[in-house]
Amino acid sequence: MSGFSPDHPGAEVRVSPNFGMRREGMRADCLILHYTGMETGQAAESWLCAPESEVSAHYVVHEDGRIVQMVRESDRAWHAGKGSWKGRCDVNSFSIGVEIVNPGPLGDFPDFPDAQIEAVAALCRDICARHGIAPERVLAHSDVSPGRKIDPGERFPWGKLHALGVGHYVAPAPVQGGRFLAPGDRGEPVEAFQSMLSLYGYGLEITGVFDEETRLAVEAFQRHFRPARVDGVADRSTIETLHRLLSALPALSA
Repeated sequence: MSGFSPDHPGAEVRVSPNFGMRREGMRADCLILHYTGMETGQAAESWLCAPESEVSAHYVVHEDGRIVQMVRESDRAWHAGKGSWKGRCDVNSFSIGVEIVNPGPLGDFPDFPDAQIEAVAALCRDICARHGIAPERVLAHSDVSPGRKIDPGERFPWGKLHALGVGHYVAPAPVQGGRFLAPGDRGEPVEAFQSMLSLYGYGLEITGVFDEETRLAVEAFQRHFRPARVDGVADRSTIETLHRLLSALPALSA
């Protein structure tokens, strides 16, 4: 492909060869946010366009708010890798991927500039409106791949993005003492908590045992929705925040 017209007005086009057709008639009904995890935006663009990398994204958003589109939204970009959400695998086939330029651990997790977040919000609003993507299906890469990925990280301002009209978010319950569930615990309370995580969308087996899979799912949840402490322990704050999110879902509201 030599080029295409951008799906998002104002986006520059830099075509990546790393894409294919969405499989089994799937459509984009989910939006996945990433950080690039590279030293510069230019380096990230080059890597996402290199055939040998076998990775890509639909969009890259730079620190100054500049937006570059690399794959048409109708096509399947290679951004998410192995993962699942709501029991469905092949996340790439039902999602659109947005890479946000930020070095992550390479730069000690710097803040995301306001101009960048405002551009991300405008892009996400446009994508969600055109594809009918529900707020609760705007996700972190870490949500669909717990333990394997941590981006866009606990420094990503999900609350601000929500204030700009994107995503599903509630004010996290404050971290405090009280009863909690931790690795090694088992029984009905663990099973109930696992069921809540699964109902929200996280991929884990409901066993009644707080195993490593559960710990990783809790970390992913905390990284997105309760970033004050990311430790994989289901403390009172984590459980209450998850309950608030489930209660706020349209299909579950009274």
